[in-house]
Amino acid sequence: MRYFFLLTCLLFATAPTTLAAKITTTDELVQAMQKKYAKSWYKTATFVQKTTNIDKDGNQKVETWYEAMSLPGSLRIDFTPTKDGNGILFTNYQIYIFKNGKIDSNRPYVHPLMILGFDIYRLPQADVIEKLKGLKFDLSIFREDTWQGRPAYVVGAKAGDLHSPQFWIDKKNLYFVRMLRPGGKDGAQTQETQFNKYRKLGGGWMSPEVIFSVDGKVSTTEEYSELRANVPLDPKLFDPQYFATVHWRE
Repeated sequence: MRYFFLLTCLLFATAPTTLAAKITTTDELVQAMQKKYAKSWYKTATFVQKTTNIDKDGNQKVETWYEAMSLPGSLRIDFTPTKDGNGILFTNYQIYIFKNGKIDSNRPYVHPLMILGFDIYRLPQADVIEKLKGLKFDLSIFREDTWQGRPAYVVGAKAGDLHSPQFWIDKKNLYFVRMLRPGGKDGAQTQETQFNKYRKLGGGWMSPEVIFSVDGKVSTTEEYSELRANVPLDPKLFDPQYFATVHWRE
């Protein structure tokens, strides 16, 4: 009897902690992601990207890109050869397109994959929630599902809905694995992005395989190599006025 009493007390004592750990809302999910990685996730990273674009006839065009990021908020893409000065810069929620070393165009832009895959660990929680709302995810819809055989959290869409804006987070490791959004001029298409084959990197993770598809047909694949984290990077790399003159890799 005494043993049963002690066991019962122990179960009641631990129950609140167990219940508190269950994630049931988007706010709790973001909080858990930040609690797990905010102190360890890398602040900078570089990698070489093999980009394969596939047209409607199945023809492939392969390019090599050099990429550098500074978190939160900045991603630089240099198209090879870098001496030509062509590429893209995402910084301060703007996108800059460069041709021949000069800005060809720029406009406001919140990069959803930067927010979900990287910035979410480096921005204040309130800022993350604001950005996600701005990207048209319905944060009130929250559920659990399975993705590639692993439990996942899903934000933005009910079970069976694979068209509405939504993102999927791996339940165990709390990293981003999938996004679906309407696309095309009338929003009838379904655009999907997958982050696959995650590897540990600099106190966090990185997905060295990214797949983009439209209505279930792969349109672009990205393969990352030479992944490095927490590398010293010149702030000028992410300043539009220095795009043509400062590089992290020639």
